[in-house]
Amino acid sequence: MAKRALISVSDKEGILEFAKELVALDYEILSTGGTKKMLQENNVPVTAVDEVTKFPEILDGRVKTLNPLIHGGLLGKFDDPSHQAQMTEHGIEPIEIVCVNLYPFVETISKPDVTWDDAIENIDIGGPTMLRSAAKNHQYVTVIVDAKDYAHVLEELKVQGATTLETRKRLAAKVFRHTAAYDSYISNYLTEEEFPENLTMTYELKQTLRYGENPHQKAAFYQKRLSSDFSLAYATQLHGKELSYNNIQDGNAALQIVKEFSMPAAVAVKHMNPCGVGTGATIEEAFDKAYEADPTSIFGGIIALNREVDAATAEKLSGIFLEIIIAPSFTEEALSILTKKKNIRLLTINFAQEKQDQLKVVSVEGGLLVQEEDTFGFADSDIKVVTNREPSEEEWAALKLGWAVVKHVKSNAIVVTDTQMTLGVGAGQMNRVGSAKIALEQAGEKAKGAALASDAFFPMNDTVETAAAAGITAIIQPGGSIKDQDSIDKANEFGIAMVFTGVRHFKH
Repeated sequence: MAKRALISVSDKEGILEFAKELVALDYEILSTGGTKKMLQENNVPVTAVDEVTKFPEILDGRVKTLNPLIHGGLLGKFDDPSHQAQMTEHGIEPIEIVCVNLYPFVETISKPDVTWDDAIENIDIGGPTMLRSAAKNHQYVTVIVDAKDYAHVLEELKVQGATTLETRKRLAAKVFRHTAAYDSYISNYLTEEEFPENLTMTYELKQTLRYGENPHQKAAFYQKRLSSDFSLAYATQLHGKELSYNNIQDGNAALQIVKEFSMPAAVAVKHMNPCGVGTGATIEEAFDKAYEADPTSIFGGIIALNREVDAATAEKLSGIFLEIIIAPSFTEEALSILTKKKNIRLLTINFAQEKQDQLKVVSVEGGLLVQEEDTFGFADSDIKVVTNREPSEEEWAALKLGWAVVKHVKSNAIVVTDTQMTLGVGAGQMNRVGSAKIALEQAGEKAKGAALASDAFFPMNDTVETAAAAGITAIIQPGGSIKDQDSIDKANEFGIAMVFTGVRHFKH
């Protein structure tokens, strides 16, 4: 009895060579549709599936392989007398190799003009069914879903006449991951509930990392398809060492901040908190401000800029030890300057494709926390001036800058700003006054006449008093404390203009 292989693929990379090798190894090739046509056009002997089933393809090709004469050959146990007797009785021949990949559903829904009908027609039914049947029966059947596995399978067939159980088991597991991911994309496309009863997510391995947060921890970086190009997962690395786990975390934090700004802006990040944010008329001026904000902490940091890096800016960047520089692009002169530093990582991001994922997912022991992304900005806030004095024009500019940055700082968060840059950042303290003291101490004399932003309300008036002592003249905070009036009274006492936004920005 001839050995049989069933081949039906949408992605035809390498399939012609694979089929020819199987024929040379005395396999009969079964196939359908476009795959069958391609093999025939290239003089590869092929048997149509409908010749086996004695039943034509129907319903515009929706039903081709869903037939006992196919699935019996995939699911029958080769060494079970009962199975073999039933297969003989019904004229079912075993299929030893299945090579199938699926309709391009993800590619279809990625098209901007995709219609509902197009999406539905690209949901594969027969393909996943054959894959799952063959994978279940992997004790006997070799199932291949990835062109990268063709060579290994052929090598084993040539050397020992069959694949090993170890290989068949590995390929079967890969199939079930593949079909699970495929179903996940479909379910997510069809799902309209905000928080469905089952949350299915699929990520594809981008790279294994040297280690995680610390050298003793293994780690990998996975990317999400159908996501924004405005992400580290879809960045183009032009130069430098491989990204580390901490690089990716910090780089992502820098991107989330720099996207807050439409004017030229530069963001320096250390340990997922901004150590300096600057804006200006040019990207060079913005970087100057970010550097001036904290020239000590920027050492070894990550820089994100929202404009092309020119030669003048590159010269300044090259004078500092930096881990990563992220920008929309670099001029040739800038690249020539920066690539002289062997290890610095230079990445470009497609800022034009900025898009926010709707849900933020965080792992916890035994589960996931899921929430909407915090996209709430100054323009969305219900701004109220609650003090006797309103902010001046310059103070408004400083308050807006502080409010844009503070939501990206670990809570409790306090940010001190002028009109163009951060002057002090207090992050992650267990009480708000503690964060304020850190930010104000960093700002020093520059705090006089500056603005202070708080991610959450003041439970007491001590933060206002501390700010006033440092020379702060304007404050922006959510409000909402039962002791708001105490803080308002204290601000009025010192002539501080205070603004309530009505929205807090906790970041844990």
